[in-house]
Amino acid sequence: MRWLVDAQDLGVACVEAVEAVGLQAVGTLFHPFPPGPRGPGGVTATVLLAESHLCVHTWPEQRSATLDVYVCNFGADHSARARALMAALEALFVPGRAERHVLQRGAIQAELGQ
Repeated sequence: MRWLVDAQDLGVACVEAVEAVGLQAVGTLFHPFPPGPRGPGGVTATVLLAESHLCVHTWPEQRSATLDVYVCNFGADHSARARALMAALEALFVPGRAERHVLQRGAIQAELGQ
């Protein structure tokens, strides 16, 4: 439950995971939300990457989290690092169930006709 409610600890864990997979953190924002009638407030942890971003949003009242890892592959292919980052964060939460959606975005060269 710690990762679902402690913005600072979650943020530190996110930055450590980013660095461990070889991506570069260039900024962070870790925001706790106030408790509500259904329990403790969730958190949002955002790590701005040189390669794009990582966002984690938690809902402790539902015992759930969403993880968004987005990397630009313009100068180099960071896909393997993105998958490794997602795996590290998923392991942090130890989910009973996980849904994964992988989107390949932006065929920039093809769209520009190059």
